Amino acid sequence: MVPTMVLVADDSRDAHRREALRGLAEAVAERGEAPVSAAFGSPDEVRAAIRAVRGPKVLVPAFVAGGDVASAHLLTQLDLGRMEDSCQTSPLGAVPSIVADLAGRLAESGRRPDDGVVLAADGTTGTEERQVVMDVARMLSRRLSTPVQVGYLRTWAPTVLDAVARLRRDGHDQVAVAAWRLVDGPDFDLLRRLDATAITAPLWPSELVVDTLLAQHRAAKGRLT
Repeated sequence: MVPTMVLVADDSRDAHRREALRGLAEAVAERGEAPVSAAFGSPDEVRAAIRAVRGPKVLVPAFVAGGDVASAHLLTQLDLGRMEDSCQTSPLGAVPSIVADLAGRLAESGRRPDDGVVLAADGTTGTEERQVVMDVARMLSRRLSTPVQVGYLRTWAPTVLDAVARLRRDGHDQVAVAAWRLVDGPDFDLLRRLDATAITAPLWPSELVVDTLLAQHRAAKGRLT
């Protein structure tokens, strides 16, 4: 029996975000590799959606590590360890193909070779997530051959504005922003107000995201056998 992939995220903050997450779940289901169930909403709504799934299940966070404080906090409240016949994957992180896609998005959005780059993350709920964000920044810096500063919108310093200011002090008059998040949301308006030469769109929609989520599901299936 193929375990159900249960995509988990908070979708309570914005209707556009909710629509994007539903679209992601539909895109994964359309591949036909595994049954897919969406568990989006408040903690109570997510718990109910997970309980409604019969049989083995793999819980897959529908967000990137450090890119969604609300969803990461939701995940810590679910007490998933008590659920039988289930396992959980980590949020998407420093995957080389995703970092390469992010670099391509910077070029497509107008980033120039001499521009400094800020990796804009939502924030983190723990040091492990913060390390993932730093790893992504280092990988992106190597790929672009330019400094990449991390800036946070919530919970951690430095802020995105701090990161932009540091790059300019270091001689980068123009700065591009790589948005480290899976789907759009209300905080994106804060990035759009920055004086930046380019701002990337969220990672989804992209078939690469679907590929990576399915790869996580395949890797996790062995833990249920």
